[in-house]
Amino acid sequence: MYGNWGHDVSTWGYVWFTASTVVFWVVFGLVAFAVTRAVSRGSGRPQAPVTPPERLLAERFARGELDDDEYRRRLAVLRDNVPLTKGG
Repeated sequence: MYGNWGHDVSTWGYVWFTASTVVFWVVFGLVAFAVTRAVSRGSGRPQAPVTPPERLLAERFARGELDDDEYRRRLAVLRDNVPLTKGG
């Protein structure tokens, strides 16, 4: 239809288009994988779960309502007296 005016896509054009599309999707997949993995890991440091009573005690200590000895004593009592779960 167009004759020899250069409007047709050559073989190298198809190769370039196919290769660039494959590279794009591979890079896109790798970036998505890296972001998902980074988000699922969080900060990367394992942290002990803080129970609400411990958090309340820490807040009272931070406000200055408790001194160091009283804070440590109460924290030890909280951690030693873990409530039993139902059925156990």
